[in-house]
Amino acid sequence: MPNGRLDLPNHPLLDYVEVEQQREDLMLRVYTKKPLENLMSRFGEVMVLVFVAPKDGSEPAQSTATPAADKPAASKPAPAKPAPAKPAKPEPEKAVESKPAPAKTAPVKAETSKPAEKPRAEVRTDSKQVPEKAAVTNINFFRLPNDVGQVSIALNKDNVEHEARMRGNELELVLYDTELPEDLLYVLDVSQFATPVAYVETFRDGRHSRIKIVGKRKFKHQLEQIDGYLRLNLAEAPQVDAQEATAKSSQKPISLNFQDVPVRQLLQILADENNLNLVASESVQGNITLRLENVPWERALETILRVKGLDKRYDENILIVAPAAELAQREAEQLESQQRMQELAPLESSYIQINYAKAEEIAQILRTDSSDLLSTRGAVTVDERTNTLLVRDTPEQIDTVKAMVAVLDVPVKQVIIEARMVTVRDNISDELGIRWGITEPALDTSVPPPWGTGTNVTGDFNVNLPIASPAATIGFQVAKLADGRLLDLELSALERENKGEIIASPRITTANQKEAYIEQGTEIPYVESASSGATSVQFKKAVLGLTVTPQITPDNRVILDLVITQNTRGETVSTPTGPAVSIDTQEISTQVLVENGETIVLGGIYQQQILNDISKVPLLGDIPYVGVLFRTDSQVNEKRELLIFVTPRIVTNTP
Repeated sequence: MPNGRLDLPNHPLLDYVEVEQQREDLMLRVYTKKPLENLMSRFGEVMVLVFVAPKDGSEPAQSTATPAADKPAASKPAPAKPAPAKPAKPEPEKAVESKPAPAKTAPVKAETSKPAEKPRAEVRTDSKQVPEKAAVTNINFFRLPNDVGQVSIALNKDNVEHEARMRGNELELVLYDTELPEDLLYVLDVSQFATPVAYVETFRDGRHSRIKIVGKRKFKHQLEQIDGYLRLNLAEAPQVDAQEATAKSSQKPISLNFQDVPVRQLLQILADENNLNLVASESVQGNITLRLENVPWERALETILRVKGLDKRYDENILIVAPAAELAQREAEQLESQQRMQELAPLESSYIQINYAKAEEIAQILRTDSSDLLSTRGAVTVDERTNTLLVRDTPEQIDTVKAMVAVLDVPVKQVIIEARMVTVRDNISDELGIRWGITEPALDTSVPPPWGTGTNVTGDFNVNLPIASPAATIGFQVAKLADGRLLDLELSALERENKGEIIASPRITTANQKEAYIEQGTEIPYVESASSGATSVQFKKAVLGLTVTPQITPDNRVILDLVITQNTRGETVSTPTGPAVSIDTQEISTQVLVENGETIVLGGIYQQQILNDISKVPLLGDIPYVGVLFRTDSQVNEKRELLIFVTPRIVTNTP
């Protein structure tokens, strides 16, 4: 804004405004047509000045204000008609006291000199000196509702020229041409109050008075001037993460409409909109015309930079803008400078003890071409006996290697995998056989008993169709022929029921992502012939085996790659080289995700086998009814079911 005078001939209250640029500050002097009361407030980056014409016997009327400037402004009464001095009545000094704030009060607003109706925590410091020119008469500190701190400064005159400057957690209020009595020069500690203010410090600066307010943390302020009082309301600023705030603000829509505006000025507007500090290169020149409506801030900036051949870099909350070629050249020079420094940096040697991993595996990672852990002059050597790395490189690169080793050289978690293979059988067999024939009587000189107990019935059986393992047999004479031969009959029967469970439970412990294998069983030999006619003995495995590779997820679940086999000896079969034994195989291969300690059913195999076997005498065994005397019947009904259960458990007591 240029320096100069702005006349307001048609304004009912204001005469003219003078604008004066003072280095980085902007001074506004407002001259009024009659004595007025003024209220100055600050909302973020907007300073608001409100001028009110006083009315007799009534409070100053409120008016709506519009932003006057983007920088802190100062006000000064018109010299033609100075307002009469209103010295504040001295109040007795009070000690620091803290009173509870009311539970619910009205929002903080401009107050008159009327006393508050409800008690509040406050600190009062009054001066007994009453100077004739503009001066501070007392300074009070209050704690308002919602943990708002208020610094109330009483002046002996209205419309004292002042200025407020905010820097981080500090606020400095300058009272121009205003005296500060000796007894008001102090540091007032108000940190015990539940407000964002830590302390208030007052001091003189030549003809001016300065009041510095230091906060415990970042705060926002609102300044009011009414009836000879300057009141600063200090509230805690909302805590917003800087990166989050920048990300949100970069998506905030913005509207721009400029005709032939300098690019540097437009970039400054965008930086102010997003609360960023701007550093623009001297090469950023030229003007631009644009019209954007409700475009995200980031996209608007990218569009402007692309049109003008510029590029940007962020350094926290600093926006750096320069031509793209200039930024690329600067970064290349920085990289080249870093490489030269690395080439000139002295080399050091360091011994790094590897505790859990293999030193050779760590060394392989360091030696890979894609790794930047070692410089071009760096080298690594492994001592396998002590599992130690010897690294020779610059101190910076050695620190990088140590940081990498600290991440990789950690104990590996272990997993116990327990598998249960349950085979349930239900086997029912019914068998019936018969043996009978004609035998010669035994010679016996003794008198045979009436029941013929001395008769021999174990001779020749003409029909011999018994069962293999009879549960019971019975033999008796069914007839006696005329020539003395005996007709003997023997029956054998079996009814067998077999129900049972065969449980195999292999268990194995392995490290994370390491394959483990366990098996138990027998190896069955067989003869194998070569093309030359030579024979050799080979072996087939009939084993129960478990192969597993576990992977522990970050949420302590386990991914299992499983191969489970249960091979058993089968039937003997004939081959060209001789008899061989077949292998009955049951196998499952899968990948599952299981909770720690949870049991999961991988699958099941259900088998049912029905066998009917009849051995008989041709023709005679087929005769109805009588044929049962000439045959053996065998019926087998076998049911088998295989279930596989797996339970992984993460070992938690690994050192």
